[in-house]
Amino acid sequence: MATGQIEHGFTEEQKEIIAMLDEFGKERVVPVRAELDEEGIFPADLLKELAQMDMMGLYIPEEYGGMEMGHLGYTVAIETLSKYCIGVSVSYAANALGADPILIGGSDEQKKKYLPPLASGEKWAAFGLTEPNAGSDAGGIATTAVKKGDKYILNGTKQWITNGGEADTYTILAVTNKNKGARGVSCFIVEKGTPGFDFGKKEDKLGIRASATRELIFQDCEVPAENLIGREGMGFLLAMKTFDISRPGIAAQGVGLAQGALDMAVDYARVRHQFNKPIIANQGLQWMLADMAMKVETARALTYVACRTIDKGTKDVSKISAMCKCYAGDVAMSVTVDALQVLGGYGFMKEYPAEKMMRDAKILQIYEGTNQIQRDVIGAALIKEYASK
Repeated sequence: MATGQIEHGFTEEQKEIIAMLDEFGKERVVPVRAELDEEGIFPADLLKELAQMDMMGLYIPEEYGGMEMGHLGYTVAIETLSKYCIGVSVSYAANALGADPILIGGSDEQKKKYLPPLASGEKWAAFGLTEPNAGSDAGGIATTAVKKGDKYILNGTKQWITNGGEADTYTILAVTNKNKGARGVSCFIVEKGTPGFDFGKKEDKLGIRASATRELIFQDCEVPAENLIGREGMGFLLAMKTFDISRPGIAAQGVGLAQGALDMAVDYARVRHQFNKPIIANQGLQWMLADMAMKVETARALTYVACRTIDKGTKDVSKISAMCKCYAGDVAMSVTVDALQVLGGYGFMKEYPAEKMMRDAKILQIYEGTNQIQRDVIGAALIKEYASK
């Protein structure tokens, strides 16, 4: 944990995860993060090392080869990696996003087939919902799945898919009954290498440039009927339940990134001298750093509350999940902008990580539902709660 960080009652196992990934971040991620960012290199070697450390299956139940550390255990892993590079941490976290629909709605046979290779790190996963005209409006999905005998034929395009082209196992949302709107959407497991399943170019992005973001292209792609998750029409519900449990992972990226930016800003302010004194001696700068620290700690506390709420088995977690994702994303943007300001001219230069952190932070307000959509979710929950009083 960072110096001065509040104790959150972690178990010994969780503390061990944090310590291991802190060491991994400093020794393995920091030396290569600028190159990964500049060249847009997918961190395959780092993910393989994380697999060797038994970090890939933290969220997966033991019966399917995982560590069964719950959402809090996996979230603190994402947070710790995110202090060093969220291009790496989102490549790591997207595996859980791709696996969550299987965990939530998959049959035992599907879980036994697809989860153990994900837990071991032998394979990686991705989640395919977003399309050119369907993102926040998940009901606008145009990709179709038509049943023919014992197969479904998929046609359509998914856009901006994290781990696209790199993952082996994809959970894909497609329309099986266009007359039912969102209730006509179903979810399928599609394996890389399936005929008719291809990838577009790797996108050139503002931030998280190490992560792979590609189109998924389906042209008469034949998927076995046994790869349908649950029943036809369950796809939209699976997607919403997936986001309910995955959004704290996005919040964790924000918390980790903001903590890394705060650490950098404080370290710099202690050694940078102007007018014969370190700049941290200036009260104005101390207040700026104090505000940054308060934001980081409140975002962290809210994120942990969301994780513990999910781990308790609480059914309706949409509001708390949206809250932590929205708040931590906004905090990451705010804190990284302020951290760059603390570094002044140095912060503007690519030689220092401040500008990368600021570029990376922006995506946290956009993916897995924009922060405006999160506010809609929170507002809808409040209306429902107060209407019942």
